[in-house]
Amino acid sequence: MKILVTVSEVAEADDEFEIDGLSIDDRYLTYDLNEWDDYAIEEAVQISESQDDVEVVTVTVGPERAEETIRQGLAKGADRAVRVWDDSLDDVDLVDSATKARLLAGVAREEEPDLILSGVQTADMAFGATGVALASELGYEWGAVVNQLDLEDDVASVHRELEGGVEELTDVELPAVLTIQTGINEPRYASLRGIRQAQSKPLDVKGPEDLDVELGESLLSLTSLEVPETESNVEVFEGSAEDTADELATLLREKGVEA
Repeated sequence: MKILVTVSEVAEADDEFEIDGLSIDDRYLTYDLNEWDDYAIEEAVQISESQDDVEVVTVTVGPERAEETIRQGLAKGADRAVRVWDDSLDDVDLVDSATKARLLAGVAREEEPDLILSGVQTADMAFGATGVALASELGYEWGAVVNQLDLEDDVASVHRELEGGVEELTDVELPAVLTIQTGINEPRYASLRGIRQAQSKPLDVKGPEDLDVELGESLLSLTSLEVPETESNVEVFEGSAEDTADELATLLREKGVEA
């Protein structure tokens, strides 16, 4: 059995940062593995540990810088990785979900996985569309927002998290794409041994031409980037607990909070 896991590198901005045109200056950014993808990797590795003859392959669309992030998945138990990129994407403000799906589908057609796991969304743009778009590109069955997964033969029994706290139990025939929700498992920390082994595991680099994929123009463009306005209504009481207790009690009564 082969499991393909799509992973993304996401940037997290410092508490204080500066916007440079349509981007945040790199001085204020820290790059890391996308949280939702971490759960997808863990789910794939747990399957490989519980069943015989399972290969876990991760794939990402990202520049060379992303290889450090990709190796986190290798350190946690994935067998090998594929990175897809084209220099023309360096000048694109926003790589849309459809473009990512075409590139990921190119890798999937080469790998022919039985199961594809993807995080529900990424922490940066949070489109939540790449996994389902990938399933559409491949003509695979799919299940979104999966928080429990059981495999038996060629069927995945999944619990899906719906609106309002409702859960749906359904069977999805393989091959399939499942988007994984946080909380489905507890992602492991990479061991020192795993980190060392990750450096020697295969990491292939492919371009769109290698996958017979035409990029075309992005369907989305970034037009502005602004710091969201924040509103704060905080009252600070200075002094000891004895000195401020009466002030706090008065404020709570004014707010309608009674003991």
